[in-house]
Amino acid sequence: MPITENKLWRRHTPAGSLIRWVGWLLAVALLVQCWDILNENTIWDFVYDAPAQAADLIGRMFPPRWSVLPSLWSPLWDTINMATLGTLLGVLLGTPVAFLAARNTTPSAAFIRPLALTVIVSSRSINALIWALLLVTVLGPGVLAGIVAIGLRSIGFVGKLLYEAIEEVDNKQVEAIEATGATGPQRLIYAIVPQIMPAFAGIVVYRWDINIRESAVLGLVGAGGIGLQLNASVSRLAWPEVTVIFAAILVTVFISEWVSAQVRQRII
Repeated sequence: MPITENKLWRRHTPAGSLIRWVGWLLAVALLVQCWDILNENTIWDFVYDAPAQAADLIGRMFPPRWSVLPSLWSPLWDTINMATLGTLLGVLLGTPVAFLAARNTTPSAAFIRPLALTVIVSSRSINALIWALLLVTVLGPGVLAGIVAIGLRSIGFVGKLLYEAIEEVDNKQVEAIEATGATGPQRLIYAIVPQIMPAFAGIVVYRWDINIRESAVLGLVGAGGIGLQLNASVSRLAWPEVTVIFAAILVTVFISEWVSAQVRQRII
């Protein structure tokens, strides 16, 4: 009977272990480098004094100046409209881009799909605040710049989630429609669109909820809304007014979150 050699079990091969150790060393080296950069560009005296400064600032914010609350309804309404119209613009522009980016609906996987993916990545790479900063320069200060900024930012979000939903549709339904002799548009309308409608509705509502938060700060760069009032109060060091504005924004976000959750629960 031949004698079999007992092999020692190892979780990783020697090459795999070496790669893991090299990875850990690189991670530690990156962490040390980041700490050196942080340490070089930080004034630690300010950091040590931060708790006292924060306590002093919070003390100035109380008691809140509730008398300014009536003057906040108009900019708060502008913020909600900015988020709503910006979401609508993002959906109108992002939906066609999603169909062009999905593998099973794009007219050209070699040219049009990469172009659509570039649009999605470009939109998602630039924050709404940066879009607003650029558009205020082009369109001037006001709500219009905020609406367009929210819309351009929403294209990437809507396009990415929607094209992923399109690629995950049940192909059996598509094949069944094709078997009846349906054309390309008919296949799209009767086989793909009905399957993605719940996901589409959820994406729109979720993006609107996010845009409520983002539109609240676009006024800091002149794009209108409640952020414009916040910037004015901070510039005047009117901290009791800032407390009321924060409270108004918080309540608005809570309401939008509740509305978004209720709508998604009934749709999905």
